[in-house]
Amino acid sequence: MLKRRLMLLALIGGVVFALVACAGGAAAPTETEEPAPTEEAATEEAATEEAPATEEMMALSGEILIDGSSTVFPITEAVAEEFQAIYRDVRVSVGISGTGGGFEKFCNGETAISDASRPIKESEQEACAANGIEYIELPVAYDGLAVMVNPDNDWVECMTVEELKMIWEPAAQDTITNWNQVRPDFPDAPLSLYGAGVDSGTYDYFTQAIVGEEGASRGDFTASEDDNVLVQGIAGDLNALGFFGLAYYEQNPDRLKLVAIDDGGGECVLPSAETVNNGTYQPLSRPLFIYVSTAAAERPEVEAFVQFYLENTRALSAEVGYVSLPEEIIPLAQARFNERVTGTLFPEGSTVGVSIQDLLEAER
Repeated sequence: MLKRRLMLLALIGGVVFALVACAGGAAAPTETEEPAPTEEAATEEAATEEAPATEEMMALSGEILIDGSSTVFPITEAVAEEFQAIYRDVRVSVGISGTGGGFEKFCNGETAISDASRPIKESEQEACAANGIEYIELPVAYDGLAVMVNPDNDWVECMTVEELKMIWEPAAQDTITNWNQVRPDFPDAPLSLYGAGVDSGTYDYFTQAIVGEEGASRGDFTASEDDNVLVQGIAGDLNALGFFGLAYYEQNPDRLKLVAIDDGGGECVLPSAETVNNGTYQPLSRPLFIYVSTAAAERPEVEAFVQFYLENTRALSAEVGYVSLPEEIIPLAQARFNERVTGTLFPEGSTVGVSIQDLLEAER
């Protein structure tokens, strides 16, 4: 649909150019001349007939404020760029405050849409309710949380969930500080840790999946809501170990090294579009969301933006390095938005290993 709209604009431009050229010197046919319409002319005529719809689209205006997850940011930014190329009088501003920071703004009524790399927490649900903010929860992509080391690290290829828990649980602080404490054949070298900031949905999901409790971890690690800061840190530190969204690895494959994960079954699995989609990369595969204020959704520019987002998220999420939702999920998400179904499918927060498609279908 996106390509069709862009082609439409190009075709309309072609019609204008052709008319100008004709006015500049082409001889008009006599009354007896009836030239057969060419395929190009038929296409231009069809484009001209669709011009009123394009004018209606171009007539939209306003500002849409979005904030939240740094993980979801590249998808929303890509959607916003494509949307604004068509709806040129609509300004879409996308911020990065982390999932938690984004929900704080959203539940205060400061933003129309909140990007989230985990489901809304119970405390955030209560904050929204206290301020009269109702919302529609929409999945937009899948992501794998990647565990990474420096590319010159030659001793780690795979780690178990139990080893990761040993490193990241609260009791590890000031205790597990050396690589050879994790595994005896690892070198006697300091363990430098990097991870998503505590306001990040990535941090919440990682701690839930690895430690077993959302928000529970050691505190002596380099933390940032900006994944690019973590990329730079790991790339410059031979002894580094860190975690963040797979898409940021995909953008920096020469500066980072992926670590395969053994979830207890004895098989080491690397994150990829295939392993995230088929569920074999566990327990670090997760859905990504946008949350739309129901009040904001009544504004024509927000309505158009969300519809555009859902129509194009499969292509654009893949383009920026994420795992596209299965095609079957899109109409379920569109129905949820069109029917203004409010609330969350995850009343207790992050849930590891859940099927978003099963939840959406059960809701119908």
